Amino acid sequence: MLLTVDLERLRVRAGETVLDAGCGEGRHCFGVLERGARVVGLDLDRAALAAAASGLRPRARELGRLGAVLRGDAFRLPFRDGTFDKVICSEVMEHVHDYRAAARELARVTRPGGMLAVTIPTATSEHLYLRAGDDYFESPGGHIRIFRPRQLARALAGAGLATVGVGFAHALHTPYWMLRSLVGLPRADESRLVRAYRRFLIRAVVSPFTVRLERALNYCFPKSLILYAAKPLRRAAEAAG
Repeated sequence: MLLTVDLERLRVRAGETVLDAGCGEGRHCFGVLERGARVVGLDLDRAALAAAASGLRPRARELGRLGAVLRGDAFRLPFRDGTFDKVICSEVMEHVHDYRAAARELARVTRPGGMLAVTIPTATSEHLYLRAGDDYFESPGGHIRIFRPRQLARALAGAGLATVGVGFAHALHTPYWMLRSLVGLPRADESRLVRAYRRFLIRAVVSPFTVRLERALNYCFPKSLILYAAKPLRRAAEAAG
């Protein structure tokens, strides 16, 4: 399963409740469920949610755990303060105008002592795609900013979260999206080269060699950067205040 967030590094444990904000078709939701945790996936895209629900709900019933999806956005999360032990927000912040407000809302629903993992595309990969063509940023639903890691870390700090780790992922996807940008996103799927590289990526997920190769390449040209953050316990926060 292709995951951006390292669920072990996020310390997802059996019995916990996890939110995947911007879950798409639910890849992290499935990963969380398999680790013995309960999961709620949230997204604005109805089609993606339907795809996630079609597999997640039966698997959750089979395992006897909560695996739910619902429609909503990161600015108005329909949950009480401190609802979740862990929160995932993968490849969302580059799409929203007020990412600081989104960070505050994610922090609000995380319990004191809980953790979050927020992922964004790396600035290096984004600049490569921009040089290849404007489609990557001008397509409907596309990215509206190129993030620097410090920007995201400051937004998390402003929401009362402490960044405790950094990770990198999906180096093999960097050339894939470069190819798509060079061809032009609206017609990329018509390209034989793009289709061939996609087939390679599908095989790479289950190949121990390419998995190890990508881990090494992630330090050279990753597509995604992950910040792991912790929400301080109330007593520690009060003492600091």
